[in-house]
Amino acid sequence: MTPTLFGRWQTRLLLLATIGVVVSLPFAMGLISPRANSVYFWILGYVAIFGLIWDVLYNYLQKSRWDRDWPAAYQLVAGIWESVFIFCGVKLFGFLPIPIPKAELTLGDFLLHYSLVWLAVFIASQSLMRIIFPRWRFRGGQWL
Repeated sequence: MTPTLFGRWQTRLLLLATIGVVVSLPFAMGLISPRANSVYFWILGYVAIFGLIWDVLYNYLQKSRWDRDWPAAYQLVAGIWESVFIFCGVKLFGFLPIPIPKAELTLGDFLLHYSLVWLAVFIASQSLMRIIFPRWRFRGGQWL
């Protein structure tokens, strides 16, 4: 599948609003992380907001490839880059506000949450989206 920009946006928002929220709930309730608070939903929101911006760049890079494809290895690199950007924005530089002091968000908690959300969204995009929306692949990732 060669996703269009609108397809990327629709898929990202749908998966983060469903799968991302479900994976973030145990973190926010304190079942996985000892710190129960809403910071994980803030991180999820930042991933969604900045992801829409990054998707413009990813769409441009995809069009410069000869096959206009976006392989899974590129998705992994994009996920790593997005995690570094969000973590630096929240923890190191502080230009992304969160509802707790920066010192309370540990690297381990952030990485565990981000990794589980990313993995769940990736697996859902490679499997569930193709089952639930069979024409999704042929519409450039657009499901509406």
